[in-house]
Amino acid sequence: MVFKKLLGSLGVGGPTVDTVLDGPVPPGGTLTGRVRLCGGKADFDVEHVTLEFEARVEAERGDGEQHGTVVFDRHTVAGGFRLAAGEERDVPFAVPVPWETPVTELYGRPLGTVLGVRTELAIAGARDKGDLDPLTVRPLPAQEAVLDAFGRLGFGLRSADLELGHIRGSGQRLPFYQEIEFAPAPQYAYAVNEIEVTFLAAPDGMEVVLEADKRGGFLSAGHDVVTRFHVAHDTAGRDWTAEVESWVQRLVEQHGARRAQRETRYGIHREGRLHDDGSRSGPGMGTVVAAGAAGVAAGVVGGLVAAEVVDEIGDFFEGDDD
Repeated sequence: MVFKKLLGSLGVGGPTVDTVLDGPVPPGGTLTGRVRLCGGKADFDVEHVTLEFEARVEAERGDGEQHGTVVFDRHTVAGGFRLAAGEERDVPFAVPVPWETPVTELYGRPLGTVLGVRTELAIAGARDKGDLDPLTVRPLPAQEAVLDAFGRLGFGLRSADLELGHIRGSGQRLPFYQEIEFAPAPQYAYAVNEIEVTFLAAPDGMEVVLEADKRGGFLSAGHDVVTRFHVAHDTAGRDWTAEVESWVQRLVEQHGARRAQRETRYGIHREGRLHDDGSRSGPGMGTVVAAGAAGVAAGVVGGLVAAEVVDEIGDFFEGDDD
């Protein structure tokens, strides 16, 4: 094992640290692992070893977006001991993961949402933070069931990101929320360009927030139609296809009514080409990935561009020794 050196305020010759995280963890679960310490050239009194959960988020600024990192949880896992020169010591830990922690993978494939754990070591009044270790979060059974239903209905995943801010009227606790964006299924492509799904999980269940055709996000006056539904954790085993389809139909109806009101108010009249069956043609159908009962996973994650996801993760975890 090659230890990651802390060369900042602790100085060359000080202790080194390497944090090893165990496998994927669900929101609300327990993250386990160990911090491996290796003593430096002299004895040191360790005041504390602390883990920080960090996330890469987006913040809307005018017509553009800015990216940054947010610390969303912090746990002290050890402290108050002397680390002898050259001593190797493992500090095991088990820390709770916030219920609203975003999902980073689905069916073993990364979603593009990037989380990490940074280890802080405090010795003799000096503090130094090590590298970020990737934090992998798998969906809760209820979250996976809802995403499965979108796949069965023919929706294709476009992207997933974290937005800085709060959803009005919700019980959100973290300073950001995850948006999972879907291309519409063919039967809804005439009505919406995209649907975004946000999960706000809690011990007693989770709130599912759906938004159609985002215009500036939840925090701006330009957002479009938003609907909310509550899902209990113990209902994850059932088939959610019909229920999610009713959610989408409700969202589409509200979206259509809002758009009609807006166009009437501003005197806008739009004509769309009609197919023989009377349905209105719309954008996005070429990008939709349909999914049958045997191909739900491929349908849900088929829209991801793997190279872009890898680049995003690499950018976040490289050069973090400051």
